[in-house]
Amino acid sequence: MSSSRQQVNPRVRGIRASAHTPLHRLATQITQDIPLGALKPFKEVIDVSAGDPHKAGLKPLTFVRQVLAVCLLPRLLEEETLPMDVRLRAQRLLEACDGGSVGSYTASSGLPHVRQSVAEFIMRRDVGVPAYAKDIFICAGLERALMVFVKLLAGGEEETQTGVLTPVPCPDNLPALLDEAWVTLAPYRLAEDRRWAAEPDELHRALKSAKERCKPRAIYISNPGNPTGHVQDRKSIEEVIRFAAAQRLLLLVDEVDQDSVYGPGREFLSYKRVLFEMDVEYSDTVELVSFHSLASAPIGECGLRAGYMELVNIDPEVMHFVDTMLCTDISTPVTGQLALDLMVDPPRPGDLSFDTYSQEILLTRAVLSQNAQRAQEFLNDLPGMSCQPAMGGIYLYPRLNVSPEIVEKAKILKLAPEDLYRQMLLEQKGVFLGAGCQYGETPATYHVRLCILVLPDTLEEVLARLSSFHCHGPASSP
Repeated sequence: MSSSRQQVNPRVRGIRASAHTPLHRLATQITQDIPLGALKPFKEVIDVSAGDPHKAGLKPLTFVRQVLAVCLLPRLLEEETLPMDVRLRAQRLLEACDGGSVGSYTASSGLPHVRQSVAEFIMRRDVGVPAYAKDIFICAGLERALMVFVKLLAGGEEETQTGVLTPVPCPDNLPALLDEAWVTLAPYRLAEDRRWAAEPDELHRALKSAKERCKPRAIYISNPGNPTGHVQDRKSIEEVIRFAAAQRLLLLVDEVDQDSVYGPGREFLSYKRVLFEMDVEYSDTVELVSFHSLASAPIGECGLRAGYMELVNIDPEVMHFVDTMLCTDISTPVTGQLALDLMVDPPRPGDLSFDTYSQEILLTRAVLSQNAQRAQEFLNDLPGMSCQPAMGGIYLYPRLNVSPEIVEKAKILKLAPEDLYRQMLLEQKGVFLGAGCQYGETPATYHVRLCILVLPDTLEEVLARLSSFHCHGPASSP
């Protein structure tokens, strides 16, 4: 076999490169060079490009780690220094594993015990709306779950590609995921001046435009918004559901940040709950797939790689193929599945671990809320920068008014202006910001993403370095 580029699958060659990757490599190189004596005007690189709470210094939840420790080393079941509820929970989880061991395979769709726990969690969350374990599929994270369903939508050898209406901005790995699945990304713009809301008129405009080059079959939305921090109210969710119903589109809803809502007067409402509280013409017909995962801020176990999707109003024959595709993974990592069970069924009042668990959860939420307000106010005070307030989630998405000098230099270097800004900030101040959305944006509009799921002291250092760079260099203009 030749190892030349021409021998690479053309679909793989067509996957768009992420703007995140080159700067991630640069950040890694700088981090490795500093201990070797490289002279930099900073002692360390601070990565606020993506959500990775444990890397950022936030502590794991004690209850989760204690239960997982016992599951990994079952002789700790006899360790009396561990709370009894920890040991009892670990015992139940081990009994749910074949051979009483986390080293065993599971069904491709996940442990039945965990699927049932997820269904019961959804029923509690949605105030009694029914949920069933058979409609729950456990996957190795949100991206894997989304890929499974997007591949089911893909048109195969049809001349006209399948399209997915996708928000601008969206999670930074979503464009590449759609490329890999051979699905067309059909952008719809969120309204920045309305705190990044999804507007019905824009959805209709985007759908009409998409039909000129693809066959739209689904609409993707994240609530709370990634990276915008927008939290939809009931009216907004109903508008999207009605649009999907009228256009016969499948709803793909990322609800990973559902436990991270902190905006005044805002609460998380799931798409499923709103759908089931609408008329039967919607609740019995609109197809919905919702996603949740361990990347959720309060638990933050990103590296354990587990999440779930719930299928609503999906044809049973289609569900069969979901299971078939998951068989290629054999099974989702078992420790991740067990952590997922702990996320959806945490300690309850009266349990020995309840007080500690509650305090740790509240601390993370308080950090998020305080960081969001602090950073948003700070960014809006910088000349040439503006930022809509976040109501939930782990990001802010500020707009840059980039200077003409940066724009011209970026053209010469064949970079997006905001990427050159990010590169210069990384090289000069050691702050690694996330990339803005580089498709479907209004021309000459530039954004970056800032993860606020960090320790407050870390955020203050980031803001200080950013201010020094932004205000005293050729970075932007008012």
